Amino acid sequence: MDWRKGVAGFFCAVVLAGCGGEVEDFEGEEATAEAEGALIDGNALSANALNLNALNLNALNLNALNLNALDAGALAAIRNAGPSGEMSRAFLRYAVGCALSTSQTFDFSWTDAGGVVHKESYRGELAVAPAWANGPLDPESQYMVSACVAARVNYYQVPVIISIRSLREPLKTLTGSQELADYPDVEGAFWGNLFGAQPTMHACYNSATVSNSRSHKRDCAVGHVTTDPDTGAEITTECGIIDIVGPCSQFCQGLNGAGQYYPSCIQNPGQSTTTTKAVVTTALP
Repeated sequence: MDWRKGVAGFFCAVVLAGCGGEVEDFEGEEATAEAEGALIDGNALSANALNLNALNLNALNLNALNLNALDAGALAAIRNAGPSGEMSRAFLRYAVGCALSTSQTFDFSWTDAGGVVHKESYRGELAVAPAWANGPLDPESQYMVSACVAARVNYYQVPVIISIRSLREPLKTLTGSQELADYPDVEGAFWGNLFGAQPTMHACYNSATVSNSRSHKRDCAVGHVTTDPDTGAEITTECGIIDIVGPCSQFCQGLNGAGQYYPSCIQNPGQSTTTTKAVVTTALP
């Protein structure tokens, strides 16, 4: 199978009726084509449209990411024919894309309510934890996969191309790269662990680029703003379990010299001053 076709399939927008924000048509084909081309060129660009509610339904265990290792609960979740199964498969698709490399796939099938068998093949993309295909997800990898997946949540469920960066390889962008020139506006950062007994995820925003983020339909680092119909007051809504802690300048080490990424952030804001380097920074044009 041509891996480019697999990658293109991965970038489909996740559209789930009645969940998250309003679903809009946002030039999905163009976004897919641009992201696919970026992967061929070796850049860490990524389309994102994961429904915010999918983070609450993570049923993956930490064993190897293959059918022989998944427990009965995880298999049941991704094979469920109802709406929860659709979201579980969406989470899995994005987790595979974040964790595995372009030479790796996760293949399975499920049967819908009409008895039709659907064969799925999710291809890796960003390779932050490729060893997950053959063994348990270690703690550092749990944080990197979690941050990567959370960075790709979209309140509107529309595909927006973002630059995903980190101090950790392989997301460490190089000074002077074309990606940095094309995606100069750092919007914020994501960190936490979706695989823990009590899943937690944090986000912060770059105060200088809030308007740019919202103009690109990116609200999960800066917050989704609505107006109270009774009082006219502005209300900011978070994306599911993603806790927006505030400006990155208050919770993270300053952007590195080339302005590419936040090297570290406070792991549990408000609870301790311990920092983590398992942080994913996102940037926009």
